[in-house]
Amino acid sequence: MHEDEDGAPVPAPRGAATERPSRKARIEMGRAARSARPLEDLAGLGPGDRDPIAVLEHQALTRVPGLIGLRYARMATSPFAFYRGAAALMADDLRELPDSGIGTQLCGDAHLSNVGFYASPERALVIDLNDFDETAPGPFEWDVKRMAASFEIAARARGFDDGIRSSLVERLVRAYAAAMRVAARTPVLELYTARLDISTLLADIGEQLPGHVTDRVERGITKVHRRDSRQAVHDLAERDEHGDFRFRSDPPLLTPFRELAERGGLTPDVARARLDAMIEQYRASLAPERRKLLGRYRIVDAAMKVVGVGSVGTRAWVVLLQGDAQRDVLVLQAKEAQRSVIERPDAPSAYEHQGQRVVQGQRLMQALGDILLGWTSSEGVDGLTRDLYIRQFRDWKGSAEPERMEPATMRLYAEYCGIVLARAHARGGDPATISGYVGGGRKLAAALADFSSAYADRTEADHAALLAAIAAGRLEAAAS
Repeated sequence: MHEDEDGAPVPAPRGAATERPSRKARIEMGRAARSARPLEDLAGLGPGDRDPIAVLEHQALTRVPGLIGLRYARMATSPFAFYRGAAALMADDLRELPDSGIGTQLCGDAHLSNVGFYASPERALVIDLNDFDETAPGPFEWDVKRMAASFEIAARARGFDDGIRSSLVERLVRAYAAAMRVAARTPVLELYTARLDISTLLADIGEQLPGHVTDRVERGITKVHRRDSRQAVHDLAERDEHGDFRFRSDPPLLTPFRELAERGGLTPDVARARLDAMIEQYRASLAPERRKLLGRYRIVDAAMKVVGVGSVGTRAWVVLLQGDAQRDVLVLQAKEAQRSVIERPDAPSAYEHQGQRVVQGQRLMQALGDILLGWTSSEGVDGLTRDLYIRQFRDWKGSAEPERMEPATMRLYAEYCGIVLARAHARGGDPATISGYVGGGRKLAAALADFSSAYADRTEADHAALLAAIAAGRLEAAAS
């Protein structure tokens, strides 16, 4: 659209520069990008003369001091655990490499443990990306590289040989390429609602995997269905003298808000006012019908809860709400959102509110999402205001267990991860351009197999550097 001399909007003529190029033209744009940046170029690793410990120390500056040792202890358990906590380190490495120039919305921390199960709004169990703390725009292959390297590292931990490991990366990348090719010709509305659910998974594994593996998956799915707010209350809370639920005290893993407030010198009234303000601002980020739903609950308690590996040290809260009935409980998780490691540290963030960044990225990349996903800000007991996003804490959430996977199981899982990642990128970017660049996936798979093997070597060296820094006293690791 442009304006006439009176300022009124006038439709742009057909063929004007503002018109979206055809799908065929966008595929050709991807092929042209491939000519300028051949797929083989993506195999390179780049210089490794950086101090991985310095990156971790820099991240620690904005985290809860008392939890830094726990983070290091968790990252020290294995190269894969280190990799999970080192998204910032890999983002720094990727910035040093040539890229395709084709952008999309990135997960930012795409590894095999960040693909998992959760409940859709209509209470079906779906499989999708489920961690968006680092989501931001960037070159599409950054996510693919991080996902591919995660399979190489996890497969090494299982003792798989070179051939099996390269076949995992090939299965992932070929599935990504095929799914992107389908996405490029899928009607837009279909693309934005396409989902991968548990019934599809069970049908596939029933045909491709031994019976004992299928039985194990089905038992895991049954367990996932029990992961809800009632289970969270059972695990984390107890009744007080008035019959109300209160979070147990189990620091540093679970520290009730009342204890943190007392340590910070806040009166109960001031502490409660800050909690109420956080939830009220969160309510404003929800759609009207979701606000009405949330209005049926009252806030009962809150606690700081340590979660994950990479997130340890950032502020993560659980908030307990109670409905009219005794069994009607809702547990929300409020997680601190810092700047994405994907964004250049020397450039301004594309988002003023980092919680909004996480929420908007998740809504864009997931086909079906948490109906209570929103963002807020909160003044902590230290008086500093931080950005957060809020979601349901346990909503049938679960993830795969790579440490128990046989080669055939991991290959099938790699295929699903490729499909899930491609669909997310197709929603966040242009599938035709990406497909034009990727092609059939064979050359990209070979390049990323080389990259993944080299990056796994680097991760093992970085993990060894962490162990050495702990042994030398440069870093302190504490398992509790």
